[in-house]
Amino acid sequence: MPHKVTLIPGDGIGPEITAAVVRIIEASGVDIEWESFVAGAEALTRFGDPLPEQVLESIKRNKVALKGPLTTPVGTGFASVNVRLRKTLDLYANLRPVWTLPGIVTPFGELDLVVVRENTEDLYSGLEHVVVPGVVESIKIITEKASTRIARFAFEYARREGRKKVTAVHKANIMKLSDGLFLDCFRKIAAEYPDIQADDKIIDNTCMQLVMNPQQFDVLLLENLYGDIVSDLVAGLVGGLGIVPGANFGELGAVFEAVHGSAPDIAGKNLANPTALLQSAVLMLRYLGERPAADLIERAIIHTLAVKKVRTRDLGGTAHTTEYTEILVTTMKELSGE
Repeated sequence: MPHKVTLIPGDGIGPEITAAVVRIIEASGVDIEWESFVAGAEALTRFGDPLPEQVLESIKRNKVALKGPLTTPVGTGFASVNVRLRKTLDLYANLRPVWTLPGIVTPFGELDLVVVRENTEDLYSGLEHVVVPGVVESIKIITEKASTRIARFAFEYARREGRKKVTAVHKANIMKLSDGLFLDCFRKIAAEYPDIQADDKIIDNTCMQLVMNPQQFDVLLLENLYGDIVSDLVAGLVGGLGIVPGANFGELGAVFEAVHGSAPDIAGKNLANPTALLQSAVLMLRYLGERPAADLIERAIIHTLAVKKVRTRDLGGTAHTTEYTEILVTTMKELSGE
């Protein structure tokens, strides 16, 4: 039976990189029945809602989705579709594996770490209001339930993937109640996993340490806002948002996504790099139990970048989206002996 997966191509370059990823997955031999829906700016224009109900119904039914980048207006306009998706579907855990791809040279050496971000509360929820003209209040909510389950997710992930250490990142020296609760929950859960080293660091020190000695970290566990910022920071250590994957997990399903923007300035020009969404699709295939295909695609990415040295323009190359895609497909065939 084919896997049924909700597909959200997204805005800007989304349709181009999504088409590339679908092409590569099909070449891997995995049988997927895609249910494609628009969301974001295009959906707002067509349906009056950037996240139509049929999109949510499809994800609830299929339990898995692959999503391209969606535009979020800055300062005005509609609320983030990504935030609505996570909160509506209770996708409480955001996973961002970050590792150095062969052939991508950075000043930070070989790096392999994972950011685990709580996805449903904290300041990132956007709970704010005008108190009086000129004064705005944003509400930071941290709960024992959310903090405990994200800590358990991080330790379970670390144990399953053979990771050695989980570091909680916080500002409990200043926000003693909210971040203090997050840290307390982390420590209680850490006691249940004596085989995994646990420590914690203040957020500002963590950022400094990440650009001085990122190899000291293994799994980073963060609240929602800190996680949003630090996950982009660590992506920059390995070459940028164009090559790192992202996934959101809940009790009832998962959404795998490109974590970069919709890049409207290059939309339709066949210049976009599909690697980030493709790496997210690799995570999706492993989630679906299609590990051989996921491993093949990952090997093809590595071989194409490191050996064939074919890259899109954002990585210093000249390949167009479609050219890069077809070379990946050819490389997969070569690696599988076809």
